[in-house]
Amino acid sequence: MKSHQKNNVQKVVLVISDLHLSAGKMMRGKRNLLEDFHYDNELIDFLNYYSRGDYKDIPVELVINGDFLDFLAVPFVEYYDDEFWSEKASLAKLKMILSAHAGVIEALKNFISHPDKNVVYIIGNHDAEFVFDSLKQEFLSHFGDDAHKITLSNNLTTHVPTKGISILHGHQYERAHNFDQSNAVIETVSGEKYFNPPWGSYYVTNVINKYKQERSYINSVRPIKHFLIHGILFDTFFTLRFILSNIYYFIMVRFWHFYMMKKNVRQIIQDLYRELELFQDFETVTRQYFENHPESKVLIVGHTHNPSLRMFPDGTMFINTGTWTRMVNLDLGQWNYRNVLTYAKILIKNTDYSIEDFDKNVEVDLKYWMGINNLPYSEYQ
Repeated sequence: MKSHQKNNVQKVVLVISDLHLSAGKMMRGKRNLLEDFHYDNELIDFLNYYSRGDYKDIPVELVINGDFLDFLAVPFVEYYDDEFWSEKASLAKLKMILSAHAGVIEALKNFISHPDKNVVYIIGNHDAEFVFDSLKQEFLSHFGDDAHKITLSNNLTTHVPTKGISILHGHQYERAHNFDQSNAVIETVSGEKYFNPPWGSYYVTNVINKYKQERSYINSVRPIKHFLIHGILFDTFFTLRFILSNIYYFIMVRFWHFYMMKKNVRQIIQDLYRELELFQDFETVTRQYFENHPESKVLIVGHTHNPSLRMFPDGTMFINTGTWTRMVNLDLGQWNYRNVLTYAKILIKNTDYSIEDFDKNVEVDLKYWMGINNLPYSEYQ
């Protein structure tokens, strides 16, 4: 921290995303193959490190940039079909997740108990059920008198921690996962509330979760086309079943939707193509974002689980903070990123500056957490 003192750092902003805490590694005496988060100890160390010692007297803001919790990966509740999206089911799922990762919640509580430490929670597509006010209240109730130091709101989709930096989850750029947070809850005549999920969430619960029980890595392999090619060669029967299920599901959910809207063939093809724009090129998205937001110098997203940092000739920067889940990357150019716990770190040397002096006052980088808790063993993945 001596280097920070020399540079007169006035504030530190940390950005993590896509941790996907779910129902726990064991469920009803069996291994839960839907649980993707296995780094509780590392996350606890991370939170402790940035709240004590050299960071004790420095304001630290932790930005949880979506998909911190994974409501889609909790099928172990007594709610099925459409009831899975009810407010009651969502509360049951939330309580199950918080119980399974009680140590993390306690560490988060301890983090915000320190002076000048706060949390900003941006809702993603896997924790979208936080649109229910009752879920926000239940989550915040675990933090006692310091709950006010956590910002969690349906209106928060883009966070600007300091001038020139924009943080958003990234699911907004994919029609399969995009949803309107301010209009995502529907209410029946009897007063019961339901979350109206994007079709991508239905896809996860109806297709991905089913095949993940057979191959736990089904949603952890990138790029997808390499996974399919490898699967056809070495796991033919399973991969063909998976491909056919995807095609059938897409036809039933999206093709018939556009067909019933009485569109012509060309419009249907165009709409289907846009629906399939998953994990699209974020460089294009970034350029468009900076064109529409000239006051921004840095765009930080998550969602795709692919950590990256790109510098552009005009001085702008794009960062994807990746994920804290186990990933398998079949792209040789990305091999060194697997199982790396990445996060963005922002050092603000002066909180009062003009955008022209951004580079002199703000440092932004992509880091990876190596941990400080040296256990004699680790869980086999």
